[in-house]
Amino acid sequence: MDERTRYEAVSSRDARFDGVFFFAVVTTGIYCRPSCPAVTPQRANVRFYATAAAAQTGGFRACRRCRPDAVPGSAEWNVRADVVGRAMRLIGDGVVDREGVPGLAGRLGYSARHVQRQLNTELGAGPAALARAQRSHTARVLLQTTRLPVTEIAFAAGFASVRQFNDTIRQIYARTPSALRAEAGTGLGGGRREGARAGVPLRLAHRRPYATAAMFDLLAAEAVARVEEVVGEPGRRTYRRTLRLPYGSGLVAVDEASPGPWLEARIQLADLRDLTTAVQRLRRLLDLDADPYAVDEALAADPQLAPLVAARPGLRSPGAADPEEAAVRALVGRERARELVERYGKALDVPCGGLTHVFPEPGALAGSAEDPALDALAAALADGRLRLDAGADRGEAERTLLTLPGIGRRTAALIRMRALGDPDVDPYGMPGGEDWRPWRSYAVRHREAAASPR
Repeated sequence: MDERTRYEAVSSRDARFDGVFFFAVVTTGIYCRPSCPAVTPQRANVRFYATAAAAQTGGFRACRRCRPDAVPGSAEWNVRADVVGRAMRLIGDGVVDREGVPGLAGRLGYSARHVQRQLNTELGAGPAALARAQRSHTARVLLQTTRLPVTEIAFAAGFASVRQFNDTIRQIYARTPSALRAEAGTGLGGGRREGARAGVPLRLAHRRPYATAAMFDLLAAEAVARVEEVVGEPGRRTYRRTLRLPYGSGLVAVDEASPGPWLEARIQLADLRDLTTAVQRLRRLLDLDADPYAVDEALAADPQLAPLVAARPGLRSPGAADPEEAAVRALVGRERARELVERYGKALDVPCGGLTHVFPEPGALAGSAEDPALDALAAALADGRLRLDAGADRGEAERTLLTLPGIGRRTAALIRMRALGDPDVDPYGMPGGEDWRPWRSYAVRHREAAASPR
């Protein structure tokens, strides 16, 4: 998009571009999402940015009306396989907060200086600024949905000190943390640890249309007992599952019914420092950052797919909340996965309904499986020969998978599609597949959804 097209999107308040870019107004010092309901500023006073972090680095603060920090992420970061795309996925997963910029660079296989230069050149903000913007959003959510003390929120969001937290919140939101909290009343719950115990309520934004029923049908069909469940009647279902996270375990629940362009969710965590990571992994599972307009327009050009797209506009290609779990499940199937959970899964300290375990980590499966293919896969994941994290090189991961015994091209492609969230994979070699690039994964989902009984 050139700047003229961006300004037209701002003038028409086009929500399709929320998260794709941001605009700032030099006369007010505020940055917004394209669909902001405020009066459209004059073109001469508008500046465009690829990320909220770049706008913040430029000295602009977030708009109070449109909350630009709460938009869906750009679909570009899930599509791209280059250094910038991989870096953005890793930053979203909280790697900078946990390992710093050197840790991010090490995972990407480049120097910290090279990664810094690449991100600054293309996005106008480096990894530290991008992570800072993400921490600020996490802090705002905790301030406005829990009664946790401000000090706890500062460290849970990933800030190094309370002073850094206070200064950042004032700079980005032009309010103190206490003022941000006051805007939402007193928060939820009544106890000091209520946010972690009862769950942090969230609205997971997405771009419409979103084929919610088809997504929940798939989640129900694939659910592995003790780790996942879908409860309720169609149209009002809730998907629940456990998560294995860097600092502890978690429970998430997502509702099918929603009055707006979001999904209602609740996240319970053993350690609130996992909130950002849990949200991003849930977004990848539900493919919430996809651009349905681009996907549907491209696939509808195929006469065979056009009626399928018309029947399910906004159909998503789900990823994985836990890529290592997704790889094991792609190899062994649903029933065998359930057996592995019962035998090797880690039991929750406090079971919640039908959720009793966290899916076993690779180290628990390596050397313990009777299946040589599963043993080899688990060992490769456990010792780091195979990486499936958010920033993994998809091509390299697939090549490594094909060296493992018992994993053929179809299984490797399925793992690439689900565990790595690749939007352009056709595991089955369907006729006409080359014409569906770069959205072959979505075409596969349309075919599968059309063939599956409701």
